[in-house]
Amino acid sequence: MRSWARCLDDYGLDPANQRGVDTITPAELEERQSRLGDLLEISKVEMNNLYQQVASTGYAILLTDPEGVILHQVSDPNLTQEVKERGLRPGAIWTESAEGTNGIGTCLVEKKPVVIHRDEHFFARNSELTCSAAPIFNPQGELWAVLDISGCSKLAQQHSRVLVHMGAQMIENRAFLTSFPNHFLVRFHSRPEFVSTLGEGVLAFDEQGLCVAANPSGTFQLGYESSNDLVGKKVGEIFNTSLEDLVDRASRSFFQVLPLHEPLHNRRFFAVVQAPEGFLKSQSAARPKSTSGKAVAPDPVEEDGDLAAPEFGDPQMVRNLALLRKVADRGIPILLGGETGTGKGVLAEYFHQFGKRSDQPFVTVCCAAIPETLIESELFGYKPGAFTGASKEGRQGKVAQANGGTLFLDEIGDMPLNLQVRLLRVLEEREVVPLGSERPITVDIQVVSATHQNLEELVAQGQFREDLYYRLKGLEIRLPSLRERCDKRRLIQRLVAKENPDGDPVEIDEEVMEVLKNHRWPGNIRQLRNVLRSMLALRESSRLTIDELPPGFLEESPAPSGDVEYTNEDDHCGVLKRAEGEALFQILEENQWNISVTAQKLGCSRNTLYRKMRRLDIRRPSG
Repeated sequence: MRSWARCLDDYGLDPANQRGVDTITPAELEERQSRLGDLLEISKVEMNNLYQQVASTGYAILLTDPEGVILHQVSDPNLTQEVKERGLRPGAIWTESAEGTNGIGTCLVEKKPVVIHRDEHFFARNSELTCSAAPIFNPQGELWAVLDISGCSKLAQQHSRVLVHMGAQMIENRAFLTSFPNHFLVRFHSRPEFVSTLGEGVLAFDEQGLCVAANPSGTFQLGYESSNDLVGKKVGEIFNTSLEDLVDRASRSFFQVLPLHEPLHNRRFFAVVQAPEGFLKSQSAARPKSTSGKAVAPDPVEEDGDLAAPEFGDPQMVRNLALLRKVADRGIPILLGGETGTGKGVLAEYFHQFGKRSDQPFVTVCCAAIPETLIESELFGYKPGAFTGASKEGRQGKVAQANGGTLFLDEIGDMPLNLQVRLLRVLEEREVVPLGSERPITVDIQVVSATHQNLEELVAQGQFREDLYYRLKGLEIRLPSLRERCDKRRLIQRLVAKENPDGDPVEIDEEVMEVLKNHRWPGNIRQLRNVLRSMLALRESSRLTIDELPPGFLEESPAPSGDVEYTNEDDHCGVLKRAEGEALFQILEENQWNISVTAQKLGCSRNTLYRKMRRLDIRRPSG
């Protein structure tokens, strides 16, 4: 009713208005998308996740800026034309003053989640729509964007309101974490399994130990009405600890859930302390030397902490880590899936370090690297003289070596069928019998498996035992490919700090950062690591520039977006786009593909030129 009153009294709108939705120009749309920065990339991932939950229900997922302009859209390809006709497309303006009562516009005014169902819309032409929208706020509490699910359902679809609200919260949390790379972040909850989940509270502290920001959940859990009530407070005023203690915990127990107490009512929370970028490396360099003159061996969690807990704001990785924390020390077998090079081994080590078995062995078996004739003896061991060529002393197998700790079976899909039977028996009976022996050895192991293959397809093809598959699949975790991740910026920064052999600070030019973020990375993190190693070796200053990229790198095809996105361009727009591409290609040819010279002649930055080349799919011809 408030919204309809505004439409009549403040905006002077006519419910029978039949004119189409107002739109902005493509150039202005691109500028607005750029203005939203990393929030847009974070939102795209969550929007794709939302789309998977509402696919085939006739809904489109939309993101707008604070002025109600749609910046990004995900929808069913079968609904593209219908969605377009209703004005639900990038560039359309859905403010309340322009489109009357609607999910996006009314959410912008009310600043809270809303559902506008069919006839609740002010304009009759929008009365077939159902819109569920939720606001997204920045760390300062200002309205940042709106997430919306819209479609032509005749039912109110209350689950859509829940989904869009959760999606907006997820985007807020991830954006909050990426907004404070140079601060200490305390991520907490009253229950340890909810740390790094949707409901976690997050506080950011500067190097003086003063709170500079708090997310809504953190503000609520601590009993404050506004995040501004927390800003400026010292660590000790919020928790019964100090900045020095936070620093110590961050360096010794990276991403380990630790107890904290709130001093006023002595309420207990569980928290993870996330250190600023480069902090762990500086702490490692400052470690004392031993009396022998050799450096004290660093704790593996500290040395690799930034990658052992590989979560820098990507929603899928956040969920993965939260799930692994929940099942830690429960004895549930873990199955990790994902493309080669996505970091399955790193995640397995993180899981091991997080649990109570962290001081016990972590034993890796690469099932694809060991010859089939040796894998049985490698896994189960053998007694002296068990077979021709066997060691006189015998050998303890990998399974027995992992007793008390974690056995990581990498590339489990390549294990021979005959050995799958023996492995299944070991997992069921928790006993292993070495070759040449009749006496079983009792083992206590946590099993983590990994593969880049589709084990269900292998089962269907008879190449993998179904009973073993379900025995290994206690909890299945899929790692996103690097091109799917929205935390590439922070991941790249961490890798540069880790791979720099000199240890001195290295900056990354924004232009080269954009190129790295948008590359397709078929080899994933492993390929990225090698590229950064080459760049660090080739650099001539403390700043990585486009000139340090390996030869031929820029000629490789750009990254596919990975989004279920439809441009909804008219035919004449496609013609203009092709003409623009041909003109730009000609200018590049005339300047022998010198990016700097071309950008100067066009009066734009090299960064803008690279974006145009990616948008128009322009690549330098090979040869």
